[in-house]
Amino acid sequence: MDLPTDIAGDAGSVNSIDITYENAKPYLIDESAVRPVLVSFWASWDEPSQLMLPILERLAVEYDGAFLLAKVNVEQLQQLAEQFGVQSLPTIMVMNQGQPVDGLQGPQTEQAITELLNKCLPAPWLAVVEQGLANIEAENFAEGIAQLRSAHTDSNQDIQVTFALIGGLIKARRLEDASALLAGVKMVDQGQEYHHLTAQLELAQNAAKAPEIEELEAKYQASPNDLDVVQALAAQYSQHHHYKEALELLWTVLNKDLNAKEGEIKRIYMDVLSVVGKGDPLAITYLQKLYAKLY
Repeated sequence: MDLPTDIAGDAGSVNSIDITYENAKPYLIDESAVRPVLVSFWASWDEPSQLMLPILERLAVEYDGAFLLAKVNVEQLQQLAEQFGVQSLPTIMVMNQGQPVDGLQGPQTEQAITELLNKCLPAPWLAVVEQGLANIEAENFAEGIAQLRSAHTDSNQDIQVTFALIGGLIKARRLEDASALLAGVKMVDQGQEYHHLTAQLELAQNAAKAPEIEELEAKYQASPNDLDVVQALAAQYSQHHHYKEALELLWTVLNKDLNAKEGEIKRIYMDVLSVVGKGDPLAITYLQKLYAKLY
């Protein structure tokens, strides 16, 4: 779309704009196909609408481009205000896909305006879910799981975010955590996605362990006090994302001797905690065990 020279540029970088007859279509209609547009109808003679403008402008900055604030001076654009059916001031209106979808008339509190915006804007945690899933696909499991857990909390445990988190946990081989979340899914939500994840979890649980792990487990059973075997087995557990098994194995040693193998076992333990992510519930549990022993 061709913008007038006085407003040319990246429309997505604009937080607010003064509407004219020349730029009305690009910003009220075309831009609303990209992101919501909050239209504020105001006039210099209307004090309530003037008092609302600074609130709207500040929100436009705080939301950092999630919506465009389009300011319409009805003294200068009376015909445009009539086309939108504005009958009183102040009036604010949300445009989406070229159509008004919601709005408020009369003086409004910041809370009322924020509630209107939150109804019309994509939930902020959706972007976090996308980032988390991308990290899971890239096998950045610690970061991806942390992002999905954060979105799960922020979304008030939205069922689709729950399913995304379960899927991420299965790929990261955090099978006990995935199983616990699946067990908490309500009957009403146990549709196709639930059964798909249940099948994935069962396959992961039944999958044979890597041969090198089985070999080291046999050696450990034969010589549980051989710290070289413990170290090698913990490394293999961690490499294959069996983090709980790695931490539990190392803890059996550290619980008896915090300086085992001249501190090497504790160093590996901390490395595994770092890989898991220190904000992760699993890492918190095993970090607390260590702190309790230390202090």
